[in-house]
Amino acid sequence: MAKAKTKFVCQQCGYESPGWLGRCPDCKGWNTLTEEIKIEKRGRLPVEGPLTEPQPISEISAEEAERLPTGLGELDRILGGGIVPGSVILIGGDPGIGKSTLLLQVSYQLSLKEHPVLYVSGEESAGQTRLRARRLGASSSQLFLVCEINLEVIENHISKLSPKVVVVDSIQTVYRSDIPSAPGSISQVRESASSLIHLAKREGISIFLVGHVTKEGAIAGPRVLEHMVDTVLYFEGEVQTNLRILRAVKNRFGSTNEIGIFEMGEEGLKEVANPSELFLAERPLNVSGSMVVPCLEGSRPLLVELQALVSPGSFSMPRRLVSGVDYNRACLLFAILEKRGGLRLQNQDIFVSLAGGLSLREPALDLGMAIAVASSFRDISTPPKMVSIGEVGLAGEVRAVSRPSLRIGEAARLGFTECLIGRSNLRALKQNNNIKCIGVGTVAEALDIALSSP
Repeated sequence: MAKAKTKFVCQQCGYESPGWLGRCPDCKGWNTLTEEIKIEKRGRLPVEGPLTEPQPISEISAEEAERLPTGLGELDRILGGGIVPGSVILIGGDPGIGKSTLLLQVSYQLSLKEHPVLYVSGEESAGQTRLRARRLGASSSQLFLVCEINLEVIENHISKLSPKVVVVDSIQTVYRSDIPSAPGSISQVRESASSLIHLAKREGISIFLVGHVTKEGAIAGPRVLEHMVDTVLYFEGEVQTNLRILRAVKNRFGSTNEIGIFEMGEEGLKEVANPSELFLAERPLNVSGSMVVPCLEGSRPLLVELQALVSPGSFSMPRRLVSGVDYNRACLLFAILEKRGGLRLQNQDIFVSLAGGLSLREPALDLGMAIAVASSFRDISTPPKMVSIGEVGLAGEVRAVSRPSLRIGEAARLGFTECLIGRSNLRALKQNNNIKCIGVGTVAEALDIALSSP
């Protein structure tokens, strides 16, 4: 028999090489090339079915399809109002973060509306999935379960059942029998996902795909998988804590700025109706190095606590550790504080953390971070009922941020009475009798107000 021809394929970017390489020339990843059997290229297939004709875009109907509510308000907001029929949604996250729990709860809620839902489990047995469903109280006559990894068999079940929604947990376990590669390889993941996407578009079935993540936090497999699907959601949070955050990084049918906040309990994931109170529940009062900042995630205002600890360094090179905020942005603020704020931080260890496990990249955090660092350095506590909003420029000026009224309204609702804000924002701000807004022009001015001794 003739020896099968092989090739080496990068499992991160899909680069192909006739021989093994220690480092991928395309994505620069180490030890990412694995051996796969080369598939012979077929000739050009004849075109089947009617040919499509180009049409003027003004004559194409653009009626928005009715969305399917998932039963979870947090997930509906992230998706843009519900599930679009025929859409494919990819969900990634660390092991044990709650991806299967979330999708089983969603499948149950959809099945209560007399929509047949097919849950395909490729990693757990039917008994294991049934035990989780019993713990979640997810038992319905319209929720069907099958443990299968052969794509042809899965498509056969879908054609017989004709479900409205299909959940595939996970895409890395599914394989096509006509591709001579192991499940989870780049060829299997790409071709299996492509077949499911074509099925979803052709039949109008919404499909959820669960994707494993690498140690770097990205969805395992080819990057093209994220480009093929309609929506990509990431489940974030620490396994040791109960807080879970669902973030959209791609959405063809809605905004990518929205987040959903859940709390993991014994009966599954529960929506957090008031996340600001949750993030500030354990906030210490009259302690230096703490500042509350109203932030925006999409259309939702959130009050978060920034904590800083500044202590004399014991090494020649001071330490800079940051959690939840951008490291480079934090180092930039440290330099601004030293140059424009008069703080001698060159021999100080600085630690900054965003309490609650959140990770934000919003410029409005700048002023709060600067005040928290200065508060810890001078060992002076900030007023417990004060918040700060503002972006800090390289000259030490406090710049305007977007939608200040919404941020200040959330702070006033939670009982805060003072707000430090840039003067340019203050001029266009409507008066709020529940909170006093103080305009500042520079970071040095903000430090004098926030850290003035009583």
